[in-house]
Amino acid sequence: MLLPVTENHGVLLDLRYATADNLTGQPIYHRPVALLHPVAHAALLAAVARARPLGLKLRVFDAFRPLDAQWALWRALPDPVFVADPRDGSGMHPRGVAVDLTLADALTGAALEMGTGFDAGVPQSAQASLDLPAEAIRHRALLLGIMAASGWAHIESEWWHYELPGQGHVPQLWAADVPEGPMDPQPSGQPRPR
Repeated sequence: MLLPVTENHGVLLDLRYATADNLTGQPIYHRPVALLHPVAHAALLAAVARARPLGLKLRVFDAFRPLDAQWALWRALPDPVFVADPRDGSGMHPRGVAVDLTLADALTGAALEMGTGFDAGVPQSAQASLDLPAEAIRHRALLLGIMAASGWAHIESEWWHYELPGQGHVPQLWAADVPEGPMDPQPSGQPRPR
C-alpha cells in the first residue's frame, strides 16, 4: 500500500510528469498525485521536519513512478546515467521508495538555486559537480545533509534524486497495480509496454 504525500504534510508539490514540463515534453501522468511506500513516506516526513527550522520546504517533483511511466521516460531518454532502464529491475521509483525534489524558501515557495533544472541530462547535474556557482553547491550540500540525516541515499548523476537504501526487495508496480496512482491502467487486453 502506498501513502499519499500532500501539501498538508508541509511539502510543495510540483509533479512535473503530470505536466508537459518534463523531458518528454508531454504529460505522462493523468493525475497529479505523489505516493510513497510507508517507510519512504516516514523518511520524507523526517526530512520535512529537518528542513522546517531552516525556513525551508521540500518541493517534490516525483515520487512513486509506475513502470509504465518508467518506460515512457526510457523511450524519451534511453541513457542509463539519467534514466533507469526498466528492463534491469533496478529502479526505485516504481517501488515507491525514491523521490525527486529540491529545496524551496518556506515563506515564498521560491526554489533555491541548484545549478541545473530538474531532469537536466547534463554533467553539471551530478551531485558532486563543482562546475556550478557557489550558491548552488551550498544548496545541494544542504539538501544532501537534510536527506541523508533522514535516511535517504543519493545517486551520483542527479542532485534531485534520493532513494531509501536496502529496499530492493519491495516489488516494482505498474499503473494497474495502483489504481489511485498517477496513471490510468492500460486498457484491458493491451500489453504492458516493453
